[in-house]
Amino acid sequence: MSLTINRQFPRPHAVAAVGGNLTKYPWLILAGVLCFFSYAALADEGDFVIPGEAAPPSVNHEVTLFQDVRIFDGKNTALSGPANVLVKDGVVSRISADPIAVDNSDRAQVIAGNGRVLMPGLIDAHWHAFMAATPQMLLMTASPAYLQLRAAHEAGETLMRGFTTVRDLGGPVFGLKRAIDEGVIEGPRIYPSGAFISQTSGHGDFRFMFELPRRPGGPLSHSEQEGIAAIADSPDEVRLRAREQLRQGASQIKLMGGGGVSSQYNPIESVQYTEPEIRAAVEAAANWGTYVTVHAYTPAAIRQAVDAGVKCIEHGQLMDEPTARLLADKGIWLSTQPLLDDEDASPMPTPLSRQKALEVFAGTDNAYKLARKYHIKTAFGTDALFDPRVASRQGAQLAKLVRWYTPAETLKMATGDNGELMALSGFINPYPGRLGTVEEGSLADLLLVDGDPLENIKLIEDPARNFVVIMKAGHIYKDILPR
Repeated sequence: MSLTINRQFPRPHAVAAVGGNLTKYPWLILAGVLCFFSYAALADEGDFVIPGEAAPPSVNHEVTLFQDVRIFDGKNTALSGPANVLVKDGVVSRISADPIAVDNSDRAQVIAGNGRVLMPGLIDAHWHAFMAATPQMLLMTASPAYLQLRAAHEAGETLMRGFTTVRDLGGPVFGLKRAIDEGVIEGPRIYPSGAFISQTSGHGDFRFMFELPRRPGGPLSHSEQEGIAAIADSPDEVRLRAREQLRQGASQIKLMGGGGVSSQYNPIESVQYTEPEIRAAVEAAANWGTYVTVHAYTPAAIRQAVDAGVKCIEHGQLMDEPTARLLADKGIWLSTQPLLDDEDASPMPTPLSRQKALEVFAGTDNAYKLARKYHIKTAFGTDALFDPRVASRQGAQLAKLVRWYTPAETLKMATGDNGELMALSGFINPYPGRLGTVEEGSLADLLLVDGDPLENIKLIEDPARNFVVIMKAGHIYKDILPR
């Protein structure tokens, strides 16, 4: 990286503008010197990345040959016959029923599949890397550094569960994403939203009562300072907050369009924001080639979001039949979760939240039935929150979909279908390429499964035992095959 220096010194009148001479401002001289040498050092390293820009993509030159595997490709509902798969430069390079020869100079790692199933890495379309495994009160009181370390640990656990990609729908994960992408820590690919955007009194308004009322020019609340939420009222404020997330590297924008469960001060039936406010975010996102997804449970909240131009609805458990038809007719994605009153329910902080959660749980069955009936484009996510035990059961949540879908349809939703949703990020997609499939040219995020998950979906509930190889971007992160 070259560095061009302008060697012209300030003219006398410019110096006078700051007080006549620079000796009165030694801090200004020091700041300039530090900035110069810091920039020069970064230039020498060649790794200077402006915040909000993607880190330079690194190409993995490892070569791996999977022999004698049956492929679930994320697109079709049946396994292939015996096949061989060559991975090179981070992508699936070749698939053949015939033997594949590799150049000795490639130093390829050969993995004998012995008839095991090779499938795409799983994708969670509704994840909160910063909040999934940390209790809510801790999130509101603990040191930011401590919370980020917990998130980094959980990222590694997520990858070891076979989830090679997550769409993060709220939280300060830009640094976490960068650390993963640069190989500093292990974790999944992250499609970040940054802070979710909420109106005052909305689902993302976690301010304490003593922080109200908001004063013009006053300090941000704790959750805003941490980058969890961004409170905005009026189209102009929403547009500003959306642009701030895009500036930091968001691949899509998350907006709170209706009442929520974990928030204490809004009824779940409430409709949040107005159509012009939502449309302001939609326009800001569209100008960057991406989209807005909206948290909404009820028909009124969903319909307003659709009218404003959003491309994806989160949750939707309380929608009715006309609203389901609307989503289908408009081609809107429904990113929903198998939220039930069972062992995988996230802990609720108050009886009110528990009551609202029960309303959502009661609507889950109907939402999936409507999605299936009207062939709505449906994405799988978990929305695990505030509990490491619940987060650890990511695969078990996916397995619950067989109440409404076949095992093949279930796995297709969490791989190829979710990959299509990730691609909606357009030209700011942080990971350009085909995700969620096993085909020539697709990104090499792969799982080798000891067993057939199309016959026994419960295999994905125990990834430690049954995912014998986990690969992301052509790099093997786990290999417990007997040698």
